[in-house]
Amino acid sequence: MKKAENIIVGISIGDLNGIGAEIVLKTFEDLRMMDFCTPVIFASIKTMAYFKNHFKSSINFHSINDLGHITAGKVNVFNVWKEAVSINFGQEDLKIGAYAIKSLQAATKALKESQIDVLVTAPINKHNIQSDTFNFPGHTDYLAQELEGNSLMFMVNNNLRVGLLTDHVPVKDVVTHITEALITEKIETVYQALKQDFNIVKPKIAVLGINPHTGDNGVIGKEDDAVMRPTLQKIKDTGKLVYGPYAADSFFGSNNYKNFDAIIASYHDQGLIPFKTLSFGEGVNYTAGLNKIRTSPDHGTAYEIAGKGTADANSFKEAVFTAIQIFKNRIDYKEITSNPLKKAPRNPRKPIKRDHK
Repeated sequence: MKKAENIIVGISIGDLNGIGAEIVLKTFEDLRMMDFCTPVIFASIKTMAYFKNHFKSSINFHSINDLGHITAGKVNVFNVWKEAVSINFGQEDLKIGAYAIKSLQAATKALKESQIDVLVTAPINKHNIQSDTFNFPGHTDYLAQELEGNSLMFMVNNNLRVGLLTDHVPVKDVVTHITEALITEKIETVYQALKQDFNIVKPKIAVLGINPHTGDNGVIGKEDDAVMRPTLQKIKDTGKLVYGPYAADSFFGSNNYKNFDAIIASYHDQGLIPFKTLSFGEGVNYTAGLNKIRTSPDHGTAYEIAGKGTADANSFKEAVFTAIQIFKNRIDYKEITSNPLKKAPRNPRKPIKRDHK
């Protein structure tokens, strides 16, 4: 297994007018972080020097133009661009959005080519990243195209993991997206992520219903009875510990979520409102189901406080730790599943010695 300090954490810098750079600086000002990983920021040394001066940071950057020159024990900055960039904290700017995408694309390329081990993404603005060449609602959809596997937005912290059947889908369209195939695929993705990424041998998963009170026997909607229940029963018949559908309104308030290793919500706000209520500032957005590891903090660009030096870096730091731990867990899982222990046959002619007291 790689030594901890040699686990290379690539960081896409996100929206330069938001709080991304600030929380990156605050995270790696703590030199103890170098005991856990080697960071590589995808931006430019000029841009990062500006942030260092603005926030009066103590970080000393190591500027590189070649990923072969990454140095352990230093905060590496890979120069994606060379020109100076005009930073206006708190302002939405299409030019700044273009730099966020340059950083993301360069970091993703490095991830695909295994020049970095994991990717942690600072927040972007979903509006100003749109262009003729980049048309994705966010990180998850872009990475789903670039990497292998079936992606799933998985919000995690130490005590709670929430996955989504549908993520950035308008509420009016949610029902049309939820099919037997989708439910089966997402549950399988969560199940495998819990095993290989979180070291849970026999995952126990709860699924929230689509309609209020899971349809109330068809009074409020038929989708839970017609689609959700029979699909969950088929999955349960395969031996997986999958339960539901549960009425979403009382599931978290009753603390029922504590009985499960993961909860799968039907749509974005059904899962993320309770998750962020219970975990905000400590949660991590993990893109499960892909062949590479990507995490991010559980918040956005926070334009309203950008540049003020008051941003909380805890969620970003947790995103770094989560990515590192999942990387280690995957190595362990691969070793366990590819090299099962083989018991040597006992020689029947050689007696087993026993101590007699």
